[in-house]
Amino acid sequence: MQIAIVLFDRFTALDAVGPYETLGRLPDAETVFVAEQAGPVRSDTGALALTADRTLAEVRSPDIVVVPGGPGQSAQMENEALLDWLRTADGTSTWTTSVCTGSLLLAAAGLLAGRRATSHWLALDFLRRYGVEPTGERVVFDGKYVTAAGVSSGIDMGLTLVGRIAGDEHAQAVQLLTEYDPQPPYDAGSPEKASAHLVEQFRAKSRFILT
Repeated sequence: MQIAIVLFDRFTALDAVGPYETLGRLPDAETVFVAEQAGPVRSDTGALALTADRTLAEVRSPDIVVVPGGPGQSAQMENEALLDWLRTADGTSTWTTSVCTGSLLLAAAGLLAGRRATSHWLALDFLRRYGVEPTGERVVFDGKYVTAAGVSSGIDMGLTLVGRIAGDEHAQAVQLLTEYDPQPPYDAGSPEKASAHLVEQFRAKSRFILT
């Protein structure tokens, strides 16, 4: 089983690393980081780089596609090299997945039209522009398409998909070995729970302001 995790300039690191740490523990799985060009790809902070060992052209038919999000996603929305690759890979993939605003790239490639999907809470309404039904759920399955909400939800998506593929016990073993037992110090992880002024502050600065 080959898992291809897409990288692009200014992706969000945890969007890619969360699924890497969970899906990468599937039996007999090969995980590859892919980008238009091989080599280091910088995350949104610029302080971290992951290495794309293969180009998009070298990985044509992965079993699982993972598309992260991040501030760099906006610049990729009309990148036909990436969008064409997504369409091609999706043609033979068993599962096509995204984390955070990676779902907007799947939508831009025309893969989510008429389907339910999620994204970062700031970007949810943008899915409608591509004929997608947005939902605030943390992980959404619609056929072979699996979308995760913002950033940390990629871990949940990965674990859920591991359970679908390899069974609940294997997924539970992955959860145990990664000691994924969230006990956050604050209960502000969604716009429904966070302070209203924080929500409005981030909405006002968001690149996803609808016009």
